[in-house]
Amino acid sequence: MINEQTEYYINLVKRLCKLPAETEWLELKCNNENPQEIGEYISALSNSAALSERDKAYLIWGVDDVNHDIVGTRFYPATAKVGNQELENWLVGLLNPNLYIKFINLVIDSKNVVILEIPRAVNIPVSFKGLEYIRVGSYKKKLKDFPEKERSLWQSFSAAPYELMPAAENVTEDEVTFLLNCAKYYELMNLPLPTSRAGIIHNMLDEEFIRKNDIGNYIITNLGALLFAKNLNNFRHLKRKAIRVVQYNGTGRIQADREKVFEQGYAICFSDICDYINTLIPQSEEIGSGYRKEHIMFPPKAIREMVSNLIIHQQLDVRGAGPMVEIFSTRVETSNPGNLLVDVNRIIDTAPHSRNEAMASFLRIIRVCEERGSGFDRMEEGLGELKIPAPKVETGDNFTRTKLYWYPELSAWEKEDKIRTCYLATCYNYVNDVSVSNAVLRNRFGVEVKNKAIISRIIKDTVEAGLIKLSDKNAAPKMRRYIPYWA
Repeated sequence: MINEQTEYYINLVKRLCKLPAETEWLELKCNNENPQEIGEYISALSNSAALSERDKAYLIWGVDDVNHDIVGTRFYPATAKVGNQELENWLVGLLNPNLYIKFINLVIDSKNVVILEIPRAVNIPVSFKGLEYIRVGSYKKKLKDFPEKERSLWQSFSAAPYELMPAAENVTEDEVTFLLNCAKYYELMNLPLPTSRAGIIHNMLDEEFIRKNDIGNYIITNLGALLFAKNLNNFRHLKRKAIRVVQYNGTGRIQADREKVFEQGYAICFSDICDYINTLIPQSEEIGSGYRKEHIMFPPKAIREMVSNLIIHQQLDVRGAGPMVEIFSTRVETSNPGNLLVDVNRIIDTAPHSRNEAMASFLRIIRVCEERGSGFDRMEEGLGELKIPAPKVETGDNFTRTKLYWYPELSAWEKEDKIRTCYLATCYNYVNDVSVSNAVLRNRFGVEVKNKAIISRIIKDTVEAGLIKLSDKNAAPKMRRYIPYWA
């Protein structure tokens, strides 16, 4: 009995045999089982698949390379060895970067056929034994001998975002609607749900949530899964991309009180994540004149922007790490894989830019994030209303962390917090055409006019840190205005 996977590959071979000739992503062989040749072909075909904007390339044994008749092969990769090492392990060990290559043994019309399925190159060209290869027509060549193709290959890496790569392959229409919450798409877009499944599939294709594969079934893209998966655990490479929220007891990570993983796609659960975080954030207390009043520590506006940035700026192709929100007694932190794409000191004034433009674009359409700015300007706006420090952004060994701090009063702030807040408040006002004076900053820090000397000190420290400067060096003290160092 033939299972679905075997049937898929049999249909694939028959479909590829109908092509008029070999392509840059397809090589046909009868019995060539030379390990060195196979390794070079893997490099060439993987790189050529990237150039051809295809997810996979194929090396097939048992098909005549002239007339494309299925003739069978004596090659059995499962028993093939190089020295004492299995062929597949030997090949993988000499490829850079490592590829998930896959040998498939088939019997078609009573003849043995072998497929080697090769993923496209991503980010960098694939090399074998330190050399990179490419296909020129149906011939295998060294990439360095074809500088134009090498240049085009590098350009293809930036033009092929991770978002559009496969999360699930060879799925049927039924499986598309089973794995993705398509109804939620129409709800968020304020569109009527189509009366037919064909209409749904058409929209999913238009949005690039799915793509057609080589035999007429579908590929669910990372974009489609990350936004609308009913459960990210159904997608092998995306399990760690689910957003995890952890609440700790106190200011350290010794004791976690609560932990929740939001396993649905981001578009489905975004509002639920924000609501959940807001319920866990402690309330500050103000006691006066015999009454007690509770205040929210962090504004929902700032939390929303933190989560939005967490999603759209993460580096999705980093495996083993995912987006995380941590809640402490006096601070909230978000962390995601990937470094910032801009300088930490330019997070407010920089034009919108994301690693995941397709995702960011759709989230803007459904108003999860805004078109203007990076989100940090709106975060600063919300924090300024509550007179708490500006967000602190740290970036390091392939990670980005954003922190919000709460203090009961300005005297408890660290000097670093005061300088950072002064600088980001100056940036925020500058991009909104507001000149920054002592009075403007007093309002940001919640300081009365009688204590303006406190703000003068903070301004002095921020100037000495090289983050702000006088807009007019000749202005009288009462007329002094400040702008960012880069203005």
